[in-house]
Amino acid sequence: MSKLVCDRWFDTRQINGSLYCINEIHYWWWNRANLWLIKGKTQDLLIDTGLGVASLRQHIASLIDKPLLAIASHIHFDHAGGMHEFEQRAIHPAEAEALRQGDDYVALCARDQGWVLDEHFEQLPYAGFTATQYTLQGAEPTHLLQEGDVLDLGDRAFEVLHLPGHSPGCIALYDRRSQHLFSGDIIYDGDLLDGLPGSDIPDYIASYERLQQLPIEAVYPGHYHTFGRDRFQQILTEYLALRRQPGCPVEGRKQ
Repeated sequence: MSKLVCDRWFDTRQINGSLYCINEIHYWWWNRANLWLIKGKTQDLLIDTGLGVASLRQHIASLIDKPLLAIASHIHFDHAGGMHEFEQRAIHPAEAEALRQGDDYVALCARDQGWVLDEHFEQLPYAGFTATQYTLQGAEPTHLLQEGDVLDLGDRAFEVLHLPGHSPGCIALYDRRSQHLFSGDIIYDGDLLDGLPGSDIPDYIASYERLQQLPIEAVYPGHYHTFGRDRFQQILTEYLALRRQPGCPVEGRKQ
């Protein structure tokens, strides 16, 4: 049976007056990313851009009234697939070349990796779409985000935290005033993936040890639901206990 073409690919929820969460509602829930639009006084931020199979730029056009910086929390296809649509594009230097080249393997969307399958699409983003044609469209980064950089929106500021482990260039954005963390895929309330190409368990452990010292009120993750400080600390503690066990493959990279 052929699949329907959806009448809308994205769904947008307004979390508060300046924060929106956007999801690709016909894509596989297990890998469906949260795309966060943060409205500032002088600049807006878009954290992650989804698969890139439908126009996110067009979808959010009515919400944008000032300069917009699109940020990839990391290079994986479910977060960086739509980066090419935006004029201002930011990523960590460790993954800048992969975005520039549209590196399907690093982005986990090469056909033989099995991460993009037709069964992951409940409805189609457009007529004739098939998973076999999917690729990461290359885009030149206009900004390279380094550890400690500050993104000033006029009424709030976010510090860039480089937190490798899930991938080499994973970043999170931290608002020290509100103690809110936009965490990408370094921490979320679900199965934590540290065995991917480019993942590194010792880096993950170091990032989590660092996060344990971070004051947190709320986490806005790259997948699933938001959570607070207690669940944040619980996730950190459980992962560290698991990966510090004797015999755990913390030497080198787990494939």
